[in-house]
Amino acid sequence: MANLKAIHSTIKVKSIQGRYITNDDVFPFLEKLEQKFVVENIGISVLGKTIKSVTFGTGVHKIFMWSQMHGNESTTTKAVLDLLNFMSVDSDLAVTILEKCTIKIIPILNPDGAEVYTRVNANEVDLNRDAQNRLQPESRVLRDTYEKFQPDYCFNLHDQRTIFNVGPTAKPATVSFLAPAHDEERSISETRGESMQLIVAMNQELQKYIPGQVGRYDDGFNANCVGDTFQMLNKPTILFESGHFPEDYEREETRALIFCAILKGVRIIAEQTIGEYEQKKYFEIPENGKLFYDILIKNIEIISNSLPKDTSVGILFKEQLVSKKITFIPKIEKIEKFDSYFGHVTYNCLNINDLKKIEADKILYHLLIRN
Repeated sequence: MANLKAIHSTIKVKSIQGRYITNDDVFPFLEKLEQKFVVENIGISVLGKTIKSVTFGTGVHKIFMWSQMHGNESTTTKAVLDLLNFMSVDSDLAVTILEKCTIKIIPILNPDGAEVYTRVNANEVDLNRDAQNRLQPESRVLRDTYEKFQPDYCFNLHDQRTIFNVGPTAKPATVSFLAPAHDEERSISETRGESMQLIVAMNQELQKYIPGQVGRYDDGFNANCVGDTFQMLNKPTILFESGHFPEDYEREETRALIFCAILKGVRIIAEQTIGEYEQKKYFEIPENGKLFYDILIKNIEIISNSLPKDTSVGILFKEQLVSKKITFIPKIEKIEKFDSYFGHVTYNCLNINDLKKIEADKILYHLLIRN
């Protein structure tokens, strides 16, 4: 099969980029879709914003995807728009998918959260902890759509923080997957096993582009989470987590990789070749660690004489919405002696060139001096 990442470069929706994605970005794109894409208003948010779905294909294998359940997790939204663009092109793979599958996508489930760039909805509720009670209108929209569509497979699309690494390595978890548990024992039902096999297939594809940068998300059971709930309903469900790629805080590189993973998964479902992938290889994907800082500065005592020798500073960026653009504000997370962590950017104050770079970065330098 052709290089999926190369395909992405030809169909990427270039008009929609960056981290801040709202209905105002997505709806104009949906309005221009061809007639084979059925765009519907399926509900409204707490603040009355429209929630839309897109349905396409005529096949028997039904796939349900939803993105931006958390309003500040937009990478997968960009990826599903790229998928829609790919399906508009007359390729052999697109034709096969349209013939074999019926796919329904909710690009933005939480438009209120997306508007103000928050994880929660306008009632300050995490929709991914509302799967059982469904007290929020967005939760009811998701479940009602699920019940009406009756999917065979579910793709639960999210972003994850920059803190995650793969296993014990210094490689970022650029993409992570999870076959959610359906019980406290985290046993493997037939449908959870199918989820694992699909993840094996997608991981195999991603290793071509980001070797060693795919992780396995924590599988602790929580019935209030949507993925666990749908798995409990005997529907193979996959959690996608879009993570950090070096120097890609806008997550455009990760967007391409999520597109590759989604397209590979859909292709495997269309061709019904899930059985070719060994379930046991799911457990060979390393679990996520939490060992990254955005900036790691070693031997900070060179700048601050009050600190003991070999002190390091771990800095994480706080994402803040300013004039419809996300800015990344450095915040000190930890100041102490630690050797087991990694930095997406690492400085050592014993190195004169690194010290000059810190001093030249006025925001960073004053942050360190204040602390």
